[in-house]
Amino acid sequence: MDPTDSAIVPAAECRTMVQVRAAIDRIDRALVALLAERQGYIEAAARIKTDRDRVHDDARIEDVVAKVIAEGREAGLSPEIAEPVWRELIARSIAHEFRVFDAQRK
Repeated sequence: MDPTDSAIVPAAECRTMVQVRAAIDRIDRALVALLAERQGYIEAAARIKTDRDRVHDDARIEDVVAKVIAEGREAGLSPEIAEPVWRELIARSIAHEFRVFDAQRK
């Protein structure tokens, strides 16, 4: 745990931008760690898939986005933030998966 985490207060209780920025920085560090973990699974998919045509899967993309929007609603995340963020994340992940897939087969 980061030693500055003890200074983190809930968003509704923030009274200064220092408090807001400290919380956002903490969240960003956690998101980076989670995105790195997610990337590892993208790389595993590239290793496991045997057909390059299976890297991009429209049905899977729509399933992931729908799940994220539903989960986001329950957590209080606006669909106007969730959907475009995840669509971009998925697009970048697919591009990375193609690069890894191709590099492993050279």
